[in-house]
Amino acid sequence: MPIRIPMELPAFQVLSNENIFIMNDERANNQDIRPLKIAILNLMPKKIVTENQLLRYLSNTPLQVEIKLIQTKSYVSQNTPSEHLNKFYSYFDDIKHEKFDGLLITGAPVEQMEFEDVTYWKELTEIMEWSKTNVFSTVHICWAAQAGLHYHYNIPKYDLKEKMFGIFSHGVNDEKADLTRGLDDVFYAPHSRHTEVKREDIEKVLELEILSESEDAGVFIVATKNRRNVFITGHMEYDRNTLKEEYLRDKEKGDNIEIPKNYFKNNDVNETPQYTWRGPASIVFGNWLNYCVYQNTPYDLSTL
Repeated sequence: MPIRIPMELPAFQVLSNENIFIMNDERANNQDIRPLKIAILNLMPKKIVTENQLLRYLSNTPLQVEIKLIQTKSYVSQNTPSEHLNKFYSYFDDIKHEKFDGLLITGAPVEQMEFEDVTYWKELTEIMEWSKTNVFSTVHICWAAQAGLHYHYNIPKYDLKEKMFGIFSHGVNDEKADLTRGLDDVFYAPHSRHTEVKREDIEKVLELEILSESEDAGVFIVATKNRRNVFITGHMEYDRNTLKEEYLRDKEKGDNIEIPKNYFKNNDVNETPQYTWRGPASIVFGNWLNYCVYQNTPYDLSTL
């Protein structure tokens, strides 16, 4: 089944060229199936890139999905054309009266700042508070996972001695859990962050479950037992070359950055990066849409 997005959105052509089933509004309006309403609060600098990444995985299920893109009003992106933002994005004030089956909050390159010092922190907390009553299930990615755990459960983040940067192996703590169902005993996923949350802090919150973790990268997938909130500390949505682009960007800035671990063959940056997490990412995003949203969200969202 398709994902429903405007034909003018860059992702429409990108995903169509990849033979991914995309549906425009006119065709979708002629169907009797109610699409899942999914909002994406995009905090990443290169918003078009992140749109393509997330929409690629949200389209890889038998479910019809209708997307609403949201940007912050308290901080305006400097890396995305204003014409694109004006055409395809809404502000929170524009949509706060609506109900959504799901919400994704992306990461952001601000994890070394105190939460309260982030320009849009107040706005973000308003959105996370609103999600309690207006969204059935919310996924928080990377920094947003740390922000969500801090806001909802007062769980702190900790500075790392060096950046967690590369592709790391992970295990599944409960093979019957809905979110991790179908994952291999060992699977891979990207991380790119300077901070972490710790198992011992999460275990103090009875409402939370640690569904996946890594010996090297630590806690990975955390969720409330009712799956109304999901926290993923890495970047399963990343493309093959995303870590490479981040590495080259940081090297050009003169940062003391190591080559991403377990990413380039023989650690040779001239080699094509190994894409080892595409399957696990499809499973996790598909499981979220199916088990955490579609199977449980009310047909009439006004009853949420």
